Amino acid sequence: MPHTDSSTSSSTDDTIDMRLRQEEDIARLIDLGSTGREADSRADLLDHIVEWRPTNTPLGTFQLVPVRIGRDLRLIAQWMNDPSVAAFWELDGPDETTASHLGDQLDGDGRSVPCLGVLDGTPMSYWEVYRADLDPLARYYPARPHDTGIHLLIGRVGDRGRGLGTALLRAAADLVLEHRPSCTRVVAEPDLRNTPSVAAFLGAGFRFSAEVELPGKRAALMLRDRALRPVL
Repeated sequence: MPHTDSSTSSSTDDTIDMRLRQEEDIARLIDLGSTGREADSRADLLDHIVEWRPTNTPLGTFQLVPVRIGRDLRLIAQWMNDPSVAAFWELDGPDETTASHLGDQLDGDGRSVPCLGVLDGTPMSYWEVYRADLDPLARYYPARPHDTGIHLLIGRVGDRGRGLGTALLRAAADLVLEHRPSCTRVVAEPDLRNTPSVAAFLGAGFRFSAEVELPGKRAALMLRDRALRPVL
C-alpha cells in the first residue's frame, strides 16, 4: 500500500471544505433573490425605499427597484465586466464576485440598498443608495445626520455619453429628497479621474465641495442641497 502523507491529506481536505463553504455561500445568496427577499425588509434606515414611487423625467418614467439576487445577478455582473465600468468599480470577474458585493448589502442592517434603475420598464442602470452618515465615508468629511449617498453605473454602452446620466442623477436625488424628509443633502464621491461622472453630477445640480482622499481613490465630494434644489 502506498504511503499517504497525513499533512498533505489534511491540507487537501481543508481546501475541499473551503470550496464547499464558498459554493454554499453563493447558493445562499442566490436563494435570497429567488425567494423574493428584498433589500430593505429589515430596517427603515432609508425610509422604505421599496415603496418609493416612480418619477417622470424628460427621458421617461424612472424608478429605483431594490435588487433581488436571483433575478438581477446575471445582468449586474455583465455590466460589472465592462472594462470601462471595471476600471472604477473593480468588481469584474465571475458572477460570484458581484453576488458577494450585493450580498454584503442585502445581509446588512439596511444602511445601503442596491437597486436597479428602471426606465420605462427597462432595467438599464445599477444604483446604491446608502446612509452616508453611517458609512465609513463619514470619517472623511463633515457628515450631517441622514446624509444620503448615491452610486451610479449606467449599464448599456449606448446609454452613456449622451446626457442620460445627468438626467437620472437629478431624478434619483429628487427621489431621495422627496422620500427622506430628514435628509438635507444628497452626497456622492466619484473618482476624480472619472471626469464624465463628475460632469454628470455637476449637471444634475450637485456642487463640488472638496477633494477627499479615500481608501483606493481620490474623490470629488459632491453635494446636492435641499435648500438649493429650486435653483440648481
